[in-house]
This record gives sequence, structure tokens and C-alpha cells, in this order.
Amino acid sequence: MVAPTQLAFGDRSGSKGFELKVRTPGTTTKGWWTRGTANAAGLAIWVAGLGCSPAFSQSETGVSNAPQTVAQHDNIAEIVVTAQKRSERLIDVPLSITAVTGQELARAGVTSPSDLGKVVPGFTFQPSNLGPPVFSIRGVGFFDNSIGATPTVTVYVDQVPLPYLSMVSGAALDLDRVEVLKGPQGTLFGQNSTGGAINFIAAKPTKDLKLGSSVEYARFDKVNVDGYLSGPLSDTLGARIAFRTEQGGAWQRSLSRPGDRLGDRNFSAGRLTLDWTPDDAANFVFAASGWVNKSDTQAAQYVGYSAASPNYTDLRTELLATAPAPRDNRYADWDPGSSPSSDSRFYQLSLRGDFDLSDAVSLVSITAYSNLDLDQAVDADGTQYNNILAFTDAAIEAFSQELRFEGTMEDVGLRWVLGGNYASDENKDSRSSNYRGSNNGIGPLRYNEYKITNNVDSEAVAVFGNLDYQATRTVSLQASARYTDQTRRGSSCLADTGAGDLAAVFSLLSTRPYQAGECVTFAASNNPGPPPFVPVGGFVKSDLVEDNVSWRGNISWKPNDDVHLYTNVTRGYKSGSFSNLPLVFSSQYQPVTQESVTAYEAGFKFSLLDRMLQLSGAGFYYDYKDKQILGTVFTSLGILPGLVSVPKSHITGAELNATLRPTQGLTLNAGATWIDTKVRSNFVTLDPLGNNIDVRGYRFPITPQWQLSSDVGYEFPLSGSLSAFVGGSVNYRSSTPATFGGGSEFTLPAYTLVDLRAGVDVGDGRYRVELWGRNIFDEFYTVNAMKVIDTIARVTGQPATYGVRFSANF
Repeated sequence: MVAPTQLAFGDRSGSKGFELKVRTPGTTTKGWWTRGTANAAGLAIWVAGLGCSPAFSQSETGVSNAPQTVAQHDNIAEIVVTAQKRSERLIDVPLSITAVTGQELARAGVTSPSDLGKVVPGFTFQPSNLGPPVFSIRGVGFFDNSIGATPTVTVYVDQVPLPYLSMVSGAALDLDRVEVLKGPQGTLFGQNSTGGAINFIAAKPTKDLKLGSSVEYARFDKVNVDGYLSGPLSDTLGARIAFRTEQGGAWQRSLSRPGDRLGDRNFSAGRLTLDWTPDDAANFVFAASGWVNKSDTQAAQYVGYSAASPNYTDLRTELLATAPAPRDNRYADWDPGSSPSSDSRFYQLSLRGDFDLSDAVSLVSITAYSNLDLDQAVDADGTQYNNILAFTDAAIEAFSQELRFEGTMEDVGLRWVLGGNYASDENKDSRSSNYRGSNNGIGPLRYNEYKITNNVDSEAVAVFGNLDYQATRTVSLQASARYTDQTRRGSSCLADTGAGDLAAVFSLLSTRPYQAGECVTFAASNNPGPPPFVPVGGFVKSDLVEDNVSWRGNISWKPNDDVHLYTNVTRGYKSGSFSNLPLVFSSQYQPVTQESVTAYEAGFKFSLLDRMLQLSGAGFYYDYKDKQILGTVFTSLGILPGLVSVPKSHITGAELNATLRPTQGLTLNAGATWIDTKVRSNFVTLDPLGNNIDVRGYRFPITPQWQLSSDVGYEFPLSGSLSAFVGGSVNYRSSTPATFGGGSEFTLPAYTLVDLRAGVDVGDGRYRVELWGRNIFDEFYTVNAMKVIDTIARVTGQPATYGVRFSANF
């Protein structure tokens, strides 16, 4: 049997470019490519060679160092990557990673991070009713109403952090690929996290002038347009600009007003990248990116009535008379005359510098500034009545600086990384609500509006390091650690919006009357006794100072080129948090402290049947301490919301992924994830209906026990430069509770989504036309269920959609 061709990218001079080596039996052909060209060429060769859902090799930091290439033959080719003075194949990387190309993301309909569940088993997305989205990996996620809440799953673009999930909407623009690392991360770079990290790798400037665009028209008159322009500005400077805009697509129908629609997209994103290589020892990449979102926010479906308080509400009769929404993804309801929407914008500036200090040592610097201005309205009660209409006005400024040294000691088989990270953030989060509910008053006095302001400033300093030692020909060892010190300073205020009705109600309980717009929080403990209470006299303030040491240890055994067995033990942390909640008493403003996860994982990676089949899998056990959840605080005025920590819980799970290419043009992919979560300690809280429950033995919310995915793609020639392609995917998720307790109304049923695609390709990708359908059987499914003041409501997924996409590349 003839030995297969091998292609590899070698980093000849640090970060300037790559040496392309084409190895065939008895010969080696070399050619020099600039960094941008290597990225584009490597991606193109990889996609052509492997097809659907390719995976990319990783460095020990969890971030790809160079593009990967494969040989053009019938089977899945070997991947050889040499970058940052190291050589790794995909099968050699001892990490659990899902990596998908930009082309495959587009085919799957992934246009934002919230869509990643279509291609990443173990990943779940949960929209919150008032706060940021919730990303979870393997059951590790964090739900809170605060825009400035730090996540358990961190997000990056080219290793540049997007520190808050409200910032990530434009991260999927113009990608080479996305890489999802599972398990605790942060020992080498970026933020600490307990769940995992997502790194979006943007397409880079190319050596030659390139441009492309696509236009897509879909159901509900939705139009998407994107494009890019890339090329050299001089011998040492390259540039790339990309954009995407999404318009139209109002897919929701009002149950009470048949002609009323909601769901229009009005979203635009852009990115400018400059790649400058002044000499063989230095490279700089500057990126400016941002987005503007004026889209409608999604309305909920009404499930039933459940009063928040036994007090009388003037909407009780209307809500009891309202019929539950049908099992149809499109139907919902919202207040007449309103169009709940967003008016938000974000931009980020970043600069990365790579420097070769010697043949064995390099320096990487990453500087970033991020700015978010978020303004949105959400109608979350699912009815035409104003049980609640919530408004958010938030602003975040974030600065980060990272420096890391990387080196090799080839004579002793050692690779090392040593670095530091600094981050400083300012969060201003203001919530106001206009509502009529059973809990908006004391005695005969009522109030219909309030405003919560929660400002949190944070500063974090971290140092980290990694050692990678080749102990024998087949055994390698790795150890990494990170020390983090963080201070968070919070201040909060509950007030009315100026009308004075909230101030009038709380004046009845105070030692002095409140003025309109004044903070009405009382200075009292959880058991303050009878009123009157003493006012705080302004914002409630609190500090949280924490430090921790996260770490990772690994042993890898590679008896031959096609077998890799590894085991990891990792500890990660998520910082403590202040929540944006109505403070009746100052004692409510107590932050939860940091949570930790100690993860034990063993995995394998096989290349079988002469590289026709790639098989990988892992089993894992997570020991979870002080899991942060949104729970309750008991006061003399009743039960009020607050962040709490569950002392002990655990996660047990397993994953299996396979890629098979039995013949030229045909690729099959399959993945399965099984997760079992359980609270291990006694912990009493309230379910959504106000009942006391001990959650010991309960499963985590929004954590399906089973996630299954499969994809098949077949490309075949028609004539000359004309080829055709067909494909489809199936994704399944088992049922999962949306909350701790609450009954069947708070259970998300199992569902299966089927997507199809077909089209033609002209000129080897120059022109492409694709017809696609998503959720083609119009499966009804829900992604969240919650208690909202006096209603039980649920959030649905997208109905059946279909469209046509035309793209051109030159």
C-alpha cells in the first residue's frame, strides 16, 4: 500500500508565516506562505479532505496555534501541526474538544453562539427572562438576572476575552472555525471558568486579494447578507474587513391580536483585522469589531396562573380567564401597543503581538478593551396583560492585558509557558419594571413601577504557568497552575422611577418618609423585627475579595501513531457574584462566594481502518462545591429572591464521537453525550410555586441527560466544474427540568430536530447555491420555563424554517 501524502505547516520564524511541507514517499516539497494565506489555504484543504464537522489540533493552552491541513485522498488524512516550536497531530492532543469549521457552522445554521448546541454535544443554551443568556457545558452553567454576572463558560475571539455573555452576539462572524473546550479552563490564559471555554477563530487577512459575499432569503421574509474583503496593503501589512446584517423575520403571532407580529431581526455586525509583520521576529494583529442590535425580543407563552402573593391582584380575573398557549412554536402574547425590543451596541478593540526573543523563547501580548451599551424591553409573562414589562439599561467597560512567555528545552524534552493576566471591569446595571401583580403593594397601597440599580466594579490579577514533559517515547506528563486574586465592589439601590408611589408605600414602614426616586432599602438584618425600619440613606455597598489556585495535571500514553489514551485532573473556579435584585433590606446584598469544580477525566482517540474512521471518547466525574444558584432569602416581609450556594453536588458523564469516510465525498459524523447530575447535600429552598423543598438528590436544571447528534454529507461531480451536494442532520435532547421542583409545567420535554440541505457548486466554490430547511417537521419544543410574577410562562424554540442561500467568492 502506498504511504499517504502528509501536509504540515511549520512556523519558520515565530509568527510571521508558515512553511508548507508536502511529504510523499521519498520526497519533501516546501513552500513559504504568509500567516493569512496559510490560514485560508489550510482551512480549504481541511474542509475538502474531511467534509462535515472537522476537528482541529490544539496546543496545550487550548487554543489553536496554526491552521491544520489534510491530504487529499479517500480516507480521513493524518493531521500534522507544528507551531510555537511544537508538533502535534489531532490524535496527540490530551483534551476534550469539539471543533467545527466556519463552513460547517453556516451549513448547520449557526450564526450566533447560542446556536452551538446544534454542533457541540454537551452544550446547552438557556435564554433568561430578564438577564443575559446562559451557556452550560456538561451541566455546568450559571443563571442570574445581572448583565454583569461572570459566566461559567468563557468566550473568546482569537484568545481575546469577551468577559460577559451579553457581549458575544457577533462572535460568530467570518470564522475559520470555533473550538469548544470542555471542563474547567483558565490555567494558562484568559478567565477562570468551571464549565469550559469557547474560542472563535476569525478568518485572517490573505496574501492575495480575496472577496466574497452571500445573500440568504428565508421564511417570514428574513434576509441575511454577509461579506468579506481581504488582501495585502503592502509587503508587510494585510487587512480583512467582514460584515453581516440580519433583517426581518417576524415569526411570532399574538394570540389575542391575530394580525400582530413579533420577532423581527435588526442586527448588524462587523470586524476589521490588520495583520502587520515588520520583520521575521515580530507580528502584530489589530482587530476592531462590534455590533448593533435593534431586534425584537422574544415574547413568552402563557402556561397558567400562579399568584406571587396571596394579596389581591386586579389581574386575577383576567389571568384566570386566559387560555394556555397551544403547542405551537409561533404563538405567544405581549402587551397591546408595545413592541418589546432591544437598542444595544457593542465594540471591542484588541492588539496581539508575537515576538521571537530567541530560537527557543517567544513572547505573546494580548491587549483588549470592550464596551457594551445595552437597552432592551422584555415582556416575559406570556399574556396581553401588563403583569410585567421589564426594561434594562446597562453599560459595561472591560479592559484586559495578558503577557505570556513560551519556550522549549528540546535537549530534555520540556515545553513551558509562564504568564500573567490583568482585568478591570466597570458594570452599571439598571432595571425598571412596569407591572400589576399580587406582590406590588403593602396593605391598601399599591405601586406599579420600580427601578433596581446594581453597580459592580471588579479587578483581577493572575499568574499562570505550564510544564509539558516528554518522559519516555510513549508517555508525556503535563502540569499547569494559575493563581488569581480578585476584588469586586458592589453598590445597589431600590427606588421608584420618579412617580413616587413606591416611596409612598415604603414610607409606611420607615422611620422617616421617602422622597420620589430615593433608595428605599432598610438597614436591617434578615430578622429585623416589626417596623418602623431605619433607611440606609443611599446605595447599599459591599465588597468581595477572593483568591484561588486552579490547576491541571495530565498523563498521556501513545503506544503508536494511531492510539492515544489520556487522563486529566483539573480544578477550576468561578468568581463570586452580586445579583441585581430588589433590596428591601441591606442584608439581601450579600454576594455568593466563588464556586469550584474538580474534574476527573479519562479519554481516548483512535484512528482506525487506515484513517477511514476517527473515534474519540471520554468519561468524566465532576466534584462540584458551592454551586451558585438563584434562590431565596427569608425576611420579616416574606420570602425574597437572592443568590445562594449549594454546598455539594456532582456530575458524572461520558461522550463518544465518530467520523467515518467510507468513500470519496461521503462523510458521516455522530456524537453522543450522557450526563447525570445530582445535588449531594441537604439544601432547603423554594420551588417556583413557593413550596419549601430540600433539593438533595435533584438533577441540575436545563441539563438534558442525553444529547445525540448526527450528520451526513455527500458531494459528487455532475459535469466539468459543476458539482452537487446533499446532506442532513438530526439532533436529539432528552427531557430536563427547567428549575428545582415545580411540577410538569417546569419540565422541558424531549425533542428531535431534523435539518436538510442540498445545492450545487460551480467552479470549486466560486459560486454556490444552497436550499436548506431547519426543524423541517416543525417540532414543538421549549428552551425555558419560569415563574413570572403571577404567571407560569415558557420560551419556545424556532418553528420550521427554510430558505435559499447564494454565495460567491473571488
